Amino acid sequence: MRSLSILHFLAATVSATLTPDPGNDYTCTSAHNPVITLHGLGATYYEDINYLGDWLKTQGFCVYRATYGAYPDSPLVGGFLAINESAVEIADFIKDVVAGTGSPKIDLVGHSEGAFQSLYVPKFEAGISALVQRIVAIAPPTHGTSFAGLITLAQDLSIDGLVQEVLDTFGCDACNDLVNGGAAVARLNNGSPIVQPGNDVTVIISRDDELVTPTSTSVVDEAGVRNEYVQDYCPLDPVGHIGEAYDLNVWNMVKNALTDVTTHNFVCVFGSPGK
Repeated sequence: MRSLSILHFLAATVSATLTPDPGNDYTCTSAHNPVITLHGLGATYYEDINYLGDWLKTQGFCVYRATYGAYPDSPLVGGFLAINESAVEIADFIKDVVAGTGSPKIDLVGHSEGAFQSLYVPKFEAGISALVQRIVAIAPPTHGTSFAGLITLAQDLSIDGLVQEVLDTFGCDACNDLVNGGAAVARLNNGSPIVQPGNDVTVIISRDDELVTPTSTSVVDEAGVRNEYVQDYCPLDPVGHIGEAYDLNVWNMVKNALTDVTTHNFVCVFGSPGK
């Protein structure tokens, strides 16, 4: 294990607009790969999918996170930069986690835009696919979605108006990329496989997702990919798009994917803290 001084140096090499969680623990040990969580549009390292990260820690995982894709003049909310710009930040963070933990492989878990990035970064950022073993993508807009839906998501995740302020001041480059026909969507679906050799992919979808629509847009239709609907496990769970980041049933599905469990081995709960 590397010394803390080296770890701090490694953390400092992350892109200046990416903000790592100061609680990232590079001394953490686990029988599982280190897990990197990627938040959605308008979110940060301490909200959205990162509640799942805290829960995974209680389940024996080492979890690492950062706010990515923030405009330099508005660093408190992330995910707004163009997808290819955020992808560079995420790739650098993956490399730092690998270096800081000494683990040859990491697993990625993303929600919404973060789920899209979990597919995009290994495909397009050099050397990253070799560092990734498992990808769990929750509600990715793989084939694009409506611009209005993404803006609604960003607004719904607002913290004291910060998200709306960013939208009003800078716009949303990521929204332009992820809309139906957007540049990042077109690039991800450019005819070559989305899933890279050595990467194991699970896509988790809710039939009641009201923002990434139609829900079939999330599907990665490639050999070996598991496209799983929440309601196939828990028929009475009406979880919507935002709630997928906070839903215990989804969390258990993520844990199963990270531990290569393919059977339904948990008791479903009804609903989630929020749709």
